[in-house]
Amino acid sequence: MTITVERYPLAPGLAISRVVTGLWQIADMERDGRTIDLEATAAAMGQYVDAGLTTFDMADHYGSAEDVAGMFRERQVDGSSVQLLTKWVPTPGPVTREDVRAAVRRSLDRLRGETVDLLQFHAWTFADPNWLDCLFWLQELKQEGLIRHLGLTNCDTAHLRVAVRSGIDIVSNQVCFSLLDRRPAGRMTAFCREHGISILAYGTLAGGFLSERWLGGAEPDWDDLTTWSEMKYGRFIRAAGGWDALQGVLRAVSRVARRHQVSMANVASRYILEQPAVAGVIIGARLGASAHIEENLRVFGFALEARDREEIETALAALAPIPGDSGDEYRRPPYLTASGDLSHHVAGFPPPYAVRPGQGGRSICLSGTSWETIAGFSRAVRRDDRIWVSGTTATHGDRAIGGADPAAQLHFVIDKIEGALRSLGARLEDVVRTRVFIRHLSDWEAVARAHGERFHEIQPANTLVQAALVGDGYLVEVEAEAVVSP
Repeated sequence: MTITVERYPLAPGLAISRVVTGLWQIADMERDGRTIDLEATAAAMGQYVDAGLTTFDMADHYGSAEDVAGMFRERQVDGSSVQLLTKWVPTPGPVTREDVRAAVRRSLDRLRGETVDLLQFHAWTFADPNWLDCLFWLQELKQEGLIRHLGLTNCDTAHLRVAVRSGIDIVSNQVCFSLLDRRPAGRMTAFCREHGISILAYGTLAGGFLSERWLGGAEPDWDDLTTWSEMKYGRFIRAAGGWDALQGVLRAVSRVARRHQVSMANVASRYILEQPAVAGVIIGARLGASAHIEENLRVFGFALEARDREEIETALAALAPIPGDSGDEYRRPPYLTASGDLSHHVAGFPPPYAVRPGQGGRSICLSGTSWETIAGFSRAVRRDDRIWVSGTTATHGDRAIGGADPAAQLHFVIDKIEGALRSLGARLEDVVRTRVFIRHLSDWEAVARAHGERFHEIQPANTLVQAALVGDGYLVEVEAEAVVSP
């Protein structure tokens, strides 16, 4: 049977193969000082392209992945037949416009190209507004032609909304999406479908756990796994209910696979490919070490039937939902990363805002707005274990954030409040009181629901009132009080 590789129009001028070959394992192959033959590894990409799998996903921190991809494209007669998607993941802290340009230029040099097909941006924290500065500067480089299209990676729905409503041209969001992790199937999918944004799904095979190898097998020693992927997705398994819950899913997937005469990995991938808004699934490859090209192509040779989906979803009902929204595993406990924290990703998080001593034993946080000097106030003040945060609107420098979307404005306002709290040694979880002021009474439900998204576990005392806000574009303003936990 001849199998045709499905393609997806991710954006104007950018059609991708719906099975995207992920190059993150190059970093794993180079772990602990090991080296690889870059030329041979680049040559190994050819067999994927010859099979129709022309799209590759990588990042600036995936070891030599960008160099390998650039070597391969440089040797192609028609380099435009290959789609190279990469990511920029800056370390937390201040980033300048020049830093952004240098990062994109560095990727272009490695990729041996004049424009990046898709540049996907990852923010470690949204409490520092510099993540939006980076996106605005990336959009400038897109207008210059250095970037063809912009995407995000590991972005939750709230901040995808903030970026889009602030005028950033986002075409995709790459997030973890699998039978074990169905977080994107809710708010994320709804927002993406509304705004024409595509989901690129990684982790679809859960580091290989969704395969015959583990069906009916004994629970592994979680402290003795050999790859970063296994260590990471082992944490997802435990968060989803443990080994016995996984076995229930594997048995259901196995039955479906036998009916279609394909592998369990094929079924796991096909299930995600058939979800709304999903443009493609990213399946990792150890270039030059092992290839599963024929196996991956079988994903396009069948479709799930109603009976298949019902059987799988019955098994999925026994799983515990992965907590939070997409990307939260990198921003709050439980950290579902290979190490169980962020220690192998970042060294720390600098305070988002400046802090200086004030009168009477106070610490004063300043966000840099000119009104703090003109009107004589601070973004927040801490004395002993108490913090008061001034009325805060969705402004950043000379920009209005969130456009005319009251929910997007509120999310950014809460980010600014969280940034002030972190700068003063506190957390959003320390908030005991919020007061929300809205310009239009008709916005109350959108604002209340957004407040609920961010505070549903904290549940501070709250007041919401209609008020005539200063500034025509401001739809919502919030002040907060916090008591710092010991």
